[in-house]
Amino acid sequence: MVEKYKKRVYWDVVNDVIKEADIVLEVLDARFVEQTRNKEIEDKVKRLNKPLIYVLNKCDLIEKEEAEKQKKKFENCIFMSATKKYGSTMLLHEILRQSKVGSKIGRIIVGVLGYPNTGKSSVINVLVGRQSAKTSPVSGFTSGLQMIKITKNIYLMDTPGVIPYKEEDAVKHMLIASKNPSDIQNIHSAAVELIKMAKGRIEEHYGVEKGTPDSVLKRIAIKYNRVKKGGVPDTEVVARKMIQDWQRGKIRV
Repeated sequence: MVEKYKKRVYWDVVNDVIKEADIVLEVLDARFVEQTRNKEIEDKVKRLNKPLIYVLNKCDLIEKEEAEKQKKKFENCIFMSATKKYGSTMLLHEILRQSKVGSKIGRIIVGVLGYPNTGKSSVINVLVGRQSAKTSPVSGFTSGLQMIKITKNIYLMDTPGVIPYKEEDAVKHMLIASKNPSDIQNIHSAAVELIKMAKGRIEEHYGVEKGTPDSVLKRIAIKYNRVKKGGVPDTEVVARKMIQDWQRGKIRV
């Protein structure tokens, strides 16, 4: 009941932002573009005929070929790396362009929406040029609504990260970092899915041979001396560390 109440409160905020905003930014994880798209938000924005800019954050964690493939899917798409300070100028130019398209005069309000931990607050910080929106690697850190000035007449509205109301995919939430490793009950299954999805990147990152997901977990545990009594590989500890490394951007796609 508490979780459903939180979702309802968050969606009240999101609906208010979409209603008040002149332009909406949907911040996506460049590694998981489709998984971090919130179709409920997109449909609401389109019904109100408001400009929607897709911001593919964390683009430094994907290869150029993948970026080119994703670029073809969107009309208004900006690649950005908030941690590398890349893409903020292009994003600001696109916001200015969209505001002129809408013939808006005076104050421009830009709503910033997306899943938890896609980097909304970090994107805002880069646009503003200072630490205005608090950031943290822990999911759900942004807890309220803020209005932040970035130019003379452009304001950003930050929101809590919001997940589609009926979505309960725990593995997906782990992969896109909207669920913390400490909150994942079946950490082994989640790690197995990550190894399958990463297609060799996990083995490359930890310097072990490819194999079945279970064998990869065991090899990593042995290599880094993560073993239980009797020399049994502690795959649960390794799985949790792997997911943490993934969510913190240490492993490239």
